[in-house]
Amino acid sequence: MGTNGSTMLEPLRQGLPPLDPAAVSSAASCALPARYEAVREARQFTRRTLDQWDMGDRFDDVCLVVSELVTNALRHGLPTSNGHAPEQIPPVRLHLMRWTERLVCAVRDPSHDSPVARDSDDFSAESGRGLFLVDSFADGWGWHPLAGTLNGKVVWALFRLESAE
Repeated sequence: MGTNGSTMLEPLRQGLPPLDPAAVSSAASCALPARYEAVREARQFTRRTLDQWDMGDRFDDVCLVVSELVTNALRHGLPTSNGHAPEQIPPVRLHLMRWTERLVCAVRDPSHDSPVARDSDDFSAESGRGLFLVDSFADGWGWHPLAGTLNGKVVWALFRLESAE
């Protein structure tokens, strides 16, 4: 299999926990509307979920990363037709999955374009620093295209948890 010299980020699969549903101790997901209030909804959903899982102490870091991933999905992942995404299935979905020693936040969007961390000299620039924040607060992140009937990609971030022992 030859590579066609693409400069896109290769799909990062290393560090992604085996997505074996049986191994997940808890999982929750919510569909997000294609508008910027979705970021607030994603935060509220994350807070409720982490409180249920007794992980409220991790809320600040996780919420920051969730906000960035959802913002990126809305800003870069949606096909725009007059500024509105086509009204099909909700285009963006947030998944929170917990294993005993890790939490994964995954955001699905309909775009196949790779997320790109812009190497911007201007760190006050709003755009493009989201992935630097994700990289700083999460213990790992990556993305992969969706297979089968689902279009788009998933961008995920991993948090290590202290084991309960």
